[in-house]
Amino acid sequence: MGIHGDQKPCGIVEDAAADPRTVVPQPRTLICPSQGWLPVNLAEIWDYRELIWFLIWRDLKVRYRQTVLGALWAIIQPFSMMIVFSVFFGKLGGIPSDGLPYPLFSFTGLVLWSFFAQGLGGAANSLIANQDVIRKVYFPRLTVPIAAVLTGVADFGISFSMLVVMLMFYGVFPTADVLWLPVLALLTIATALGAGLWLAAWNVRYRDVRHILPFLVQLWMFLSPVAYPSSLLSEPWRTLYGLNPMAGVVEGFRWALLGARISPGPIIGLSTISSLIILTGGAYYFRRMERCFADLI
Repeated sequence: MGIHGDQKPCGIVEDAAADPRTVVPQPRTLICPSQGWLPVNLAEIWDYRELIWFLIWRDLKVRYRQTVLGALWAIIQPFSMMIVFSVFFGKLGGIPSDGLPYPLFSFTGLVLWSFFAQGLGGAANSLIANQDVIRKVYFPRLTVPIAAVLTGVADFGISFSMLVVMLMFYGVFPTADVLWLPVLALLTIATALGAGLWLAAWNVRYRDVRHILPFLVQLWMFLSPVAYPSSLLSEPWRTLYGLNPMAGVVEGFRWALLGARISPGPIIGLSTISSLIILTGGAYYFRRMERCFADLI
C-alpha cells in the first residue's frame, strides 16, 4: 500500500480470521492523512540530499540539451536586457545610477535578478514538472522546489564571471565589502524559494499560476531597483521600500560589489526580515498542502 504526501500509520487492526484455530490473525496497518499544520522536517530533507543533487544535475542536462549556445544563454539574457535598459532608461530616460556607469549599474542588478527569477519560476512549476514521480513514490516534496532554485546557481556563476569582466573594463575594484556577497546570494535563494513554495502549492490546485507567473516576475522586477536606484526615494519611504525583499538584496549587491556611495543598511535589514517571513510562511503552507499533492496533481 503506497503512502502519499505526509501520510503516516494511525492504527493497527487485527484481521478477523474465519477459523481462529487454523489461521493466525495478522496485523493490518491503516494509513491516514496527516492533519493540521506540520513542522518542516529539516532532518528528513538532509537525508534526501542526494536526491536534491540528482534533480539539480538532471535539470542542468535537460536545460542545455541540444542547444547551440548552451550555457552562454546565462550571459546573453541579462546582457541583452542591459543594452535595452542602457538605451531607454540610461540615455533617453536619464535615470541616475548613483555615480556608476549605467551599463555596469544595470547589469549588476540584472545578474542577481535573473538568478532570482529563474529560481522563482523553477520552484513554482517544479511539482507540475515532476508530477509522474510524485504520484508513484514518497519522498519529501520540499526537495523538488529546493532543487529547482539551486539549479540556478550554475547560471549565476556563469553570468557573474561576465560581471567580473565588466568590472575590469570600467576599472571598478571591489573593497572588503565584497565579503557580504555570499550572504546576499543566500537571501536571494531564500526569497526565491519562499515565494516559489507559495506558488508551487497554489499551482497544483490552480493552474492559472503558470499564466500569472510571467506577469508577476515582470511586475516584481520593475518594483525592484534593477533599472533604477532606490536613492530616488526619500526617507522614510526608501527604508519602507525594503518590504520588497529583493529591493534590499539588489541594493546590497551593488553596494558590496561596486562600492555604491549610499549604505543600504536599513533597507537590507527590512528586506531580510521580509524574506525570512516569506520563506517560513511558504514552507509551512507547502507542508500543509503537501498531503493532497498526489491526488490533485
